[in-house]
Amino acid sequence: MKKIFRIAVILVFLACRIGILHAWNNPQEQDKKEKTSFTFIFLTDIHLQPERNATQGFLKAIEKINQLHPDFVITGGDLIMDALGEPFSRADSLYNLYLETQKYFKMPVYNTMGNHEIFGIYRQESGVDKSHPEYGEQMFVKRIGSSYYSFDHKGWHFMILNSVEDTGNESYIGLIDDEQIEWIKQDIAGLDKQTPIVISTHIPFFTVYSQIYETATTANDSSLVIINAKEVYDLFKNYNLKLVLQGHLHTVEDISVNGTHFITGGAVSAEWWRGPHRGFEEGFVLIKVKNNNFDWEYIDYGWEVNKEE
Repeated sequence: MKKIFRIAVILVFLACRIGILHAWNNPQEQDKKEKTSFTFIFLTDIHLQPERNATQGFLKAIEKINQLHPDFVITGGDLIMDALGEPFSRADSLYNLYLETQKYFKMPVYNTMGNHEIFGIYRQESGVDKSHPEYGEQMFVKRIGSSYYSFDHKGWHFMILNSVEDTGNESYIGLIDDEQIEWIKQDIAGLDKQTPIVISTHIPFFTVYSQIYETATTANDSSLVIINAKEVYDLFKNYNLKLVLQGHLHTVEDISVNGTHFITGGAVSAEWWRGPHRGFEEGFVLIKVKNNNFDWEYIDYGWEVNKEE
């Protein structure tokens, strides 16, 4: 009887060893395991500038992010402060400052364009003519890259959108233009309908900002939300749109509709580097993905204005 027991133990041991070795030597099984989980950061409204110790604050945020070891970072726009109404020399210096500071990240960074990256459209203040080669969105495109694009990571599909439109009348609105809508249709056409999709946009799709901070019946202004958000959202009706990451408002929201979370991600700069904004500290969003789901939290990275100034 003891002999039979010993043989059974040996067989169980060998079976376990074979299973372990199979996992080690089977790349497909290992790939499947690696696709089940990852983390990334959504980091919005940095408003980088040499004033107000903003560079030191941004570096502190980067230090905290590097300690968390996410797979990558998505910025949510308003990287600098500011290109809208500034002359070329100021806008140029701010873009250079951002690109130099971004180098301290130890993981890939995917940038989203915000309204403050649009160069010179407040022409009375900036003194910039429309004929300038970097006028409007061209400064972002030349310095940072395309204003809308997509990438894939471990079975999830990420789409970075350009939600800012120059009205031509020294102002901007939230809008996804026709060219970009056609690109969205083509980009998602080849996806499996079950593929989880994440969108990054500076100006929000949907928000209750006006209803919370003004009155319950206050309408959202055209510079506060994407005016054709419903049309764009409807493009994803038959797809697995899990998450829309939003900036612009410097507050934190999580609106869940039909399986999609619309998360407004606070601000790295909070009250534009003057302290908390509407009670929200300087921070960023950490997203933890596992299989087809995710958890998130807003992280205060420890910047305190009074201690740093």
